[in-house]
Amino acid sequence: MLDIAPLVRVHVDALLAAQIDMGVCDANERNMPVGKPVDMSAPHLPKVAGIDSTVPSPAHTTAPVPPVIPSDAPLPDIPGELIHDRLAGWVSDLTTLHELTERLVKTGSLDEALREVLRAGAALVGARRGMAILEPADGLGPTSTVGLGLAHAELGTIETVPRSATSYGRILDGLPEPTGSGALRGPLGPRDPLAHPDSVAVPDPIAVPDLLGEAGLDPRHREVAARLGYAASYALPLATEAAGKLGALVWLYDEPAEPVERQRHLIGLYSRYATEHLARLLELERARVQVATVAEELLPSRLPRVPGVQLAARHSTGPRGGGDWYDALPLPEGALGLAVGSVSGTGPSALAAMGRLRASLRAYAVMEGEDPVAVLSDLELLLRLTEPARSATALFAYSEPKERKLVLAGAGHTPPLIIGDHRTEYVETSLSAPLGMLACWEAPSIEIAPAPGETVLLYTDGLLRRTGDPMDRAFARLHAAAASVPKADRTDPGAIADHVLRTLLPEGLDTAVDGEDVVLLAARFE
Repeated sequence: MLDIAPLVRVHVDALLAAQIDMGVCDANERNMPVGKPVDMSAPHLPKVAGIDSTVPSPAHTTAPVPPVIPSDAPLPDIPGELIHDRLAGWVSDLTTLHELTERLVKTGSLDEALREVLRAGAALVGARRGMAILEPADGLGPTSTVGLGLAHAELGTIETVPRSATSYGRILDGLPEPTGSGALRGPLGPRDPLAHPDSVAVPDPIAVPDLLGEAGLDPRHREVAARLGYAASYALPLATEAAGKLGALVWLYDEPAEPVERQRHLIGLYSRYATEHLARLLELERARVQVATVAEELLPSRLPRVPGVQLAARHSTGPRGGGDWYDALPLPEGALGLAVGSVSGTGPSALAAMGRLRASLRAYAVMEGEDPVAVLSDLELLLRLTEPARSATALFAYSEPKERKLVLAGAGHTPPLIIGDHRTEYVETSLSAPLGMLACWEAPSIEIAPAPGETVLLYTDGLLRRTGDPMDRAFARLHAAAASVPKADRTDPGAIADHVLRTLLPEGLDTAVDGEDVVLLAARFE
């Protein structure tokens, strides 16, 4: 978060030194605590427009805000009360920045952070609407555009304007202002003296105080501005020397206006911190995508086609990269092997262990698939000998689709669910320990016979944990979701899986910031 103490200390020392020279206070007051001026009862200058929770009116309708005075600038002969008052204003602004960065640091996704940056920036510059464009300069993505006070269709309308004709486009592409333009470029501040010589130069902000009064304004831009009702803009780069160029921000005013110097200074400080925070989130998002890609490559690229049964699978890797998996493999004499499982741990090591376990189970299933207990016993022995620090849950079913018969065994795994027109019920499997937990694993198998048109749903406990409910409540919700599948969808195992997911997780599979892996494998018997 933004550390305001050094900035406050600089202003305190400078102002107290000036007061001592003028005889307003004595030298002992130099040691007063930061943020506690001697006289806080004097009327304060107004805060930067929009500091309060409500978004303020545009800057041109607010009271003038005095510019920021550098801490090393010579101070004129002015009364001590005014110096105290100015110090109070600085402390107020720095406290505001601290509060805004505290809110920003609580965001955990790129879209959430971009929306928070837009809200905070609108408050600081006194605008009502805006848009943020995430477009990393390295071209590795992801890219995103979010709006504040702009509907999705309005964002699309703005994007129809030629990019080179917009201030945010010129910032993203590094283009100069067109000849005769009234746009004003203002520096964010001096280049960091500690920055690497090869680091990226930060583009300057662009203020267009009277958009419709621009003589050389692109006709399409003029048309869009008139249609959406904005008359001025202030664009700011999402860039620092260390993080590079990540994108741009632009705020839109309803009438001709531009932020004053004090507002520019505050939004400049805030945008530097926001860029660094977004860079960290960008790195995490790219790592999550890479983990999810590896997980998908370790799972079946397609499901087999076996007469007498229809298959569908749904899978989502959690942000931390767990070890949930599924498999469906054709076996001799028209048989089919179905498996789901979960390896303990998260991250790349869990993914690697999941890949090894799945490959081993396939080999055991081909050799002795008609005996699920033997398959899981061999898998448990392998896990205990090669990875003694790990445990795993698994369920393996040997199916003869033409006979509509399943023989299955589970090792600490959640029970399958049968979904049909006349029943929705859990399969009563025997209680057993996860693989790797006991010196010798053993559990009996059970046999079930689904009726024609019934679907057997296999899943991992991540589906239940993602609901956030206690396990008994989660099981009840899963049963209710399966029972509520519309009759028209019961002929399609994919539609059944999708309905269960929508009902249990209405926010979607990919919205969890810290969620579990989710696996569903549905087999409908004809």
